[in-house]
Amino acid sequence: GGQPRNVQPFSDEDASIETMSHCSGFSDPASFTEDGPEVDEEATQEDLEYKLKGFIDLTLDKSAKTRQAALESLKSAFSSKILYEFVMERRMTLTDSIERCIKKGKSDEQCAAAGLACLLCVQMGSGIESEEIFKTLGPVLKKIVCDGTASIQARQACATCLGICCFIVTDDITELYSTMECLENIFTKAYQRDRDTNGVSSTHNTVLHISALLAWTLLLTICPMNEAKKKIETHLHKLPSLLSCDDLNMRIAAGETLALLFELARETDADFFYEDMELLTEKLRALATDGNKHRAKVDKRKQRSVFRDVLRAVEERDFPTEMVKFGPERMYIDCWVKKQTYDTFKEILGSGMQYHLQSNDFLRNVFELGPPVMLDAATLKTMKISRFERHLYNSAAFKARTKARSKCRDKRADVGEFF
Repeated sequence: GGQPRNVQPFSDEDASIETMSHCSGFSDPASFTEDGPEVDEEATQEDLEYKLKGFIDLTLDKSAKTRQAALESLKSAFSSKILYEFVMERRMTLTDSIERCIKKGKSDEQCAAAGLACLLCVQMGSGIESEEIFKTLGPVLKKIVCDGTASIQARQACATCLGICCFIVTDDITELYSTMECLENIFTKAYQRDRDTNGVSSTHNTVLHISALLAWTLLLTICPMNEAKKKIETHLHKLPSLLSCDDLNMRIAAGETLALLFELARETDADFFYEDMELLTEKLRALATDGNKHRAKVDKRKQRSVFRDVLRAVEERDFPTEMVKFGPERMYIDCWVKKQTYDTFKEILGSGMQYHLQSNDFLRNVFELGPPVMLDAATLKTMKISRFERHLYNSAAFKARTKARSKCRDKRADVGEFF
């Protein structure tokens, strides 16, 4: 390739005005300062769009390093700001660039392009334009996912991208089934390995199997009930074998998928009965209380936490409700289907998740949040906390925390008084 150009990535400085500041600022009322300089929003938007046009041009550069840097910068912008009109005008150019980078690029470039494809569909939401994008990129993604000669990282990224894009844009039921079949062909190989070796061993393919399983599970949540029932019957007796995998992430993915399958099965059939319930709960309880010394403490804590919830879901049909705060709004995650969907989009949007929950019409429809809440300047002002008040609050909290810790750490303290 040619000489790499010096690409100035989409920086925190670019994002601080009208981009990432939306994520941090709207999610925390205290972050609004009382005396900040007024910003010319129109000029800032023009400057941002000028930079983004430059990044789009650089995705066609001869240097792979330059192309990858441009893709990463576009990803940062798309995850931290709603750019619907800008993207709508350039969707075909972006689609062509992504397709070229996935087809001809190396592993890292393919991963970045697949990640950008996810964010492009998140920006566009569901609609005819998004369907056109998926019609172009879908076959390319499937080809990479099924290509044994491609790098595992690229296949993994394309499997995730395939699941997310299909979830967003597909109204065609045959396309949904086709995509699910493609992903099934990948993660079911973990079952075959289990039959061959009597215990799933950790291999370099495991990360691909995990991504394919999670993407398939996401699509299962939008599957028609009759088809979902068939899928559940097929996999519910095979998935427990993956709980013996050496890889922690595979055990967790299998456990959470099992919890989701049980939830869906009980929704479709009130009299649902699982024959091997005793054996399965025994396995889950062992993972929820695992104390093997050869495993890292962090891994054990994470595993026990997840499998306590999975065991409750399977045994007691219970789900530990979580609350997500974004700006003045609250969202309750009260089932495994919602948790799977939230975790998937949180993974690709990162710190921009809160901003998109506030402003992205598609995500708000997915989580049934209604139209975006519009806050006027007066409302925002009432939400503000002065810097001095924050300082007093933090000081008091720090002193209280220090005093409590000192008391607990004092060896002379009567231990009995804490019980």
